Amino acid sequence: MLSYIARESPVHRLSGAVKFIIFLLWSLLTMVSYDTRIMAAAAALGFALLAVSRVKFSEVSFVFKMMAFFLALNLIAIYLFAPEQGVVIYQSRHVILEGAGRFTLCAEQLFYEFNIFLKYLMIIPPAILLMVSTHPSEFAASLNRIGVPYTAAYAVALTLRYIPDIQRDFQSISQAQQARGLELTKRANVFKRLKGSARLLLPLILSSLDRIDVISCAMELRSFGKYKKRSWYSSRPFTKADAAALSVTALLFAAGMWFTFRDGDRFYNPFQR
Repeated sequence: MLSYIARESPVHRLSGAVKFIIFLLWSLLTMVSYDTRIMAAAAALGFALLAVSRVKFSEVSFVFKMMAFFLALNLIAIYLFAPEQGVVIYQSRHVILEGAGRFTLCAEQLFYEFNIFLKYLMIIPPAILLMVSTHPSEFAASLNRIGVPYTAAYAVALTLRYIPDIQRDFQSISQAQQARGLELTKRANVFKRLKGSARLLLPLILSSLDRIDVISCAMELRSFGKYKKRSWYSSRPFTKADAAALSVTALLFAAGMWFTFRDGDRFYNPFQR
C-alpha cells in the first residue's frame, strides 16, 4: 500500500531529502492557494510525475480508493454543515436549485467544493511518490545530512519500514481467522466484515508490541543514541539532478505564491470578473 517500490526512474534517483523538501513546498502551496488554475496545473504535474516514476496504478490503487472515500465524505460534510460557505467566500449568490430550508444549491458552493476536490488531487500524487520512491534507509540518511538528528531520522525510517510489516501481519491474521470460520470475504455483508475486522485488531496490536520490543532491545544492545553522529550504509550524495529539481520546485513555488496573492486575495473568484 505505502511501501518502497524499486523502479529505475528519474524520480527514484533523486535524494530522499530533496523529495521531502519538494513535498513540503508542494504541501504549503496546497494549503495556502485557492486559485483554481494553480491547483489544476499542480495536480496535472503531480500525476505526470507519477507516470514518470513508472509506479503502476494497481500498486497504489488502494490509496486512491481510500482517498476517494474520504474526499467524498469531506465534500458531503462540507455541504451538510456549511451549505453556503462558497457564498460567504466569493461574496455572490447564483442559485442553481432551491432546496429545503438552508440547503440551497448555489454555483459558488459547487465551485468551492470543486476547489477542495482539486486540493486532494494536488497533494495525493507527491505524497504517494515520497513514500513509494524513497528507500527508508536512504531517506533517513538524507534527512540526517540536512541537519535532522539521526535519532529522529531513524525513527522516520522505522515508521516507513513498519507500514508493510503491519500489512503483512494483518493479512496473516486475517487468513488465520478465516481458516477458523470467520467470514471476511465479499460474500459477507459490509457490517459483518467490519465487525470481523475489528476482531483482528487485538492480535495485530499484540504482534506489533512484540516487534517493537525486539527492535528496541536490538537498538539498545548496539548502543543506539550514545554518539552524536553515525555513518549510513545507504547514504546517497547530492547530485546535479537534485539541485536542478530543487531549484525548479522553488521557482514554481514562488511563482505559484505570487500568482495566488498578486491581487491581494488567495481565492480565485470567477463570479466577479
